[in-house]
Amino acid sequence: MAATLPRQDTTDPRQEKTDSGFPSAFRYADALQNRRLAAVRRLAVKFTGKDLFPPEEHIRTFAEDMFRSDPVAERFVDEVYGEHGPQAARAMLDRALTEGLDAVENPPPAMVALFEEFETVPEWVDPELIAEGEAIWRRWGTSLFSVAGGITLEMYTEAAVATPLSLAGGYAGDNALRRFLETARFWIDVSEPDALLTPGSVGRATAMRVRVMHVWVRRTVADHPEWDTERWGTPISQSYQLLTLLGGSVVPASALWLVGVQTTPREIRVLLHYQRYLGHLLGVRTQWYPETIADSFRLLAMVTATRSYDAGENGAELIESFPAAFAPRDGHKGLRRLREKYNAGIYSAYSAIYMMPLTRRRYNMPSAFPWIFWLIVRYPLVALVETTRRLFPPVSRLHERIMRRHRENWHSAQMEGREAAFEAGSALRR
Repeated sequence: MAATLPRQDTTDPRQEKTDSGFPSAFRYADALQNRRLAAVRRLAVKFTGKDLFPPEEHIRTFAEDMFRSDPVAERFVDEVYGEHGPQAARAMLDRALTEGLDAVENPPPAMVALFEEFETVPEWVDPELIAEGEAIWRRWGTSLFSVAGGITLEMYTEAAVATPLSLAGGYAGDNALRRFLETARFWIDVSEPDALLTPGSVGRATAMRVRVMHVWVRRTVADHPEWDTERWGTPISQSYQLLTLLGGSVVPASALWLVGVQTTPREIRVLLHYQRYLGHLLGVRTQWYPETIADSFRLLAMVTATRSYDAGENGAELIESFPAAFAPRDGHKGLRRLREKYNAGIYSAYSAIYMMPLTRRRYNMPSAFPWIFWLIVRYPLVALVETTRRLFPPVSRLHERIMRRHRENWHSAQMEGREAAFEAGSALRR
């Protein structure tokens, strides 16, 4: 059963909707006129009793949420960063996250409001499911990085997604690997044991820093002449953040079966719960959140059918930069260079697996051969480990420890001594 959340006025008053209430790039009307799609929807109803798309009211709230942002965090940035400056405001934020809000002398009202919301655990949260969701992500190890990186490329065809990232520059060109590793640090931090429900934890602090960073990106991109609000809605809108939560639950759980990593339907439902609370920490306040696997796939089917493929050169740069980012770096030799060559090859294979062939052919992507054969060869071994892990709890615990250590080692080797900053207030690159 889907959850209907309380409605809030989170629409940016500077933004205007189209007459239909939908961003013009959201091609729902075109999808309704597509005869082949209509035939598929009729077949779905005939054989399953359910439509391929969500109910009309959920589609409309999804479209409305494309114009909605995060007003509590927006107010915090306006008042605290605006009055104290980025450096002092970041210091206040860091102190509150590590020592508690009481450690900040006379915290501004906007900061108090932000932390009251952040620290309040919703009644629907089940701590056991949150802990299990964290454990599933740990069990996936670096496979989460590969699948999340690959499936995200598919949405870089949409200007609503690609334009903010291109303007910020984080996932484009030479910065692609640095930003991806920063995102990987986020994935690690929020899935450590007791990461999301322990006050003062690293995971909660990282979630808040990312939330504030989103405000800066949203604000600067919305004011940029390249951004078209009527066409795309709000940058980093509630709707696209919802899709990101599905991109951490039903999508990777399903896609990882292609490489032998097994996630059961019950575990996918756990991940939906875990991601919903992670979204809460990130300021995601959608009017509707799909709680079932079927409802999640209906939403994804609707989004796929309404895509515009309008990202142009921005999307091409983002998509093509991702596998290229893992290429061996100048001056590296020996084992380090071999590791980088392996990463470049294996990520080219992952991008081939997780992108739709028609999308992939539009871009200049590296060949997946011969690396894709390695994924095929190791599939039976991965499946055997997964089956053994499921049958024998001691093996499962050992497997999790190994995968957890491996993802840290992989990330550390790639970062080469750097630290993920999650900085807010950075200027756009153009």
